[in-house]
Amino acid sequence: MTTAPLTYRVSARADAASASVHAADDELLLETRWQPAEPSGHPGPAELLASAFAACLLKNVARSSALLPFSYESVEVTVVLHRQDAPPRFTALEYALHLVTSEPAHRVELLHRNLQKFGTVYNTLAAVCEVTGTVTSSPPA
Repeated sequence: MTTAPLTYRVSARADAASASVHAADDELLLETRWQPAEPSGHPGPAELLASAFAACLLKNVARSSALLPFSYESVEVTVVLHRQDAPPRFTALEYALHLVTSEPAHRVELLHRNLQKFGTVYNTLAAVCEVTGTVTSSPPA
């Protein structure tokens, strides 16, 4: 059974001083200025891409929690995206995901395999750059 592809839509705007993107019901301020005199503190395109990858992992942990089932108390992820200048592209992405869970190690590894297999953003980026990562766990306090 195949389903129709999903469509996602965002809108963005910028002027000389600021930029933002509107996605779902949120507006996120962006850094899009070329060599700003003062950093705005807002994410630029690379941070947004790394954020999309992190969100993909977190969403698929929640998805796996319902489908496997897999119980966890909390999850944190750090993503590092590597860029080269010539030609401009991302060359590698590394992630470290940590779960607070009482699940045994083999179930944590099964979760990791599911993240790699079923993550849309994960698989899209893995097709164009090296993606490596770890999933660790610790028991609840």
